[in-house]
Amino acid sequence: MLSVLVKPRWLGIHLLALLAVAVCLGAGYWQFERAQEPSREVVDNPVEQLSSARPLGEVLEPGAYMPTDEGNQAVRATGVYDSDGRLLAPALSPEGEKGYYVVVPLVTGQDTAVAVSLGWIPQEAAGSVERLPDLPEGEVTVTGWLRPPQKSEDGYVPIDTPQGHVARIAPSLLINEWPYRLYEGYIVRGGQRPPDPAAAGSGVRLREIPPPKPPAEVVWNWRNVSYAAQWAVFGGAVVVFWVSLVRREVRDGSQGGAPPAAESGPGDGAPTDTAGDGGQESVARTR
Repeated sequence: MLSVLVKPRWLGIHLLALLAVAVCLGAGYWQFERAQEPSREVVDNPVEQLSSARPLGEVLEPGAYMPTDEGNQAVRATGVYDSDGRLLAPALSPEGEKGYYVVVPLVTGQDTAVAVSLGWIPQEAAGSVERLPDLPEGEVTVTGWLRPPQKSEDGYVPIDTPQGHVARIAPSLLINEWPYRLYEGYIVRGGQRPPDPAAAGSGVRLREIPPPKPPAEVVWNWRNVSYAAQWAVFGGAVVVFWVSLVRREVRDGSQGGAPPAAESGPGDGAPTDTAGDGGQESVARTR
């Protein structure tokens, strides 16, 4: 009965099942590999040395999309600070202390600016923004690290955003506060010429915090792990379905191939009594 399983129709079913299992296994393996990589929203490039800084215009254009893999590049930009545009954005220090980044637009051209993160202040200093160190007047050259815009789900900090400030450093929010066409990324300041004027004794001190180092160990993305498990389940379901089809086909073939039961009838060698009275009359005449 197994000969039915090599008919053209069944050969197509076998091939389709094999292909489906291969696709499930391949997709599951790909998701498992992806699960061991940082999220696409995580900058995994090393933090470049400021000595290798390139002009910002060679790396990114105003308003152009900034891929995540452009992050941590050392860049320099020349322009004039708009001191009246200083804003706070909630952030944690490397030690986990609550506070804010101080962000200001650096006007690099006509109606064009790039956001510059000047440094970090603790939460209790949020009400003293007016006592921050003055910024240089006139043209300055800022050297720092280019970072992609902060996402709403990244680095959640349970700190209230002060009235008139922004929840994160992102052009989608800053464009509502500044009258400039913005670069999508922002610069974490690492150096500046000329430097900021000396702060007064009672002024709030800015802490410059370079970008964090990218993760060096394996970072498991559990969402991709779950996707890999789902593909494995799909592959197992294909095998179970194929086995059930084969068993049913074999069973139906064995039941339908049995010869029908023999029936007795004329010509089968069984004695018959079809003569009746006519047969007796024939015998009587013979006598």
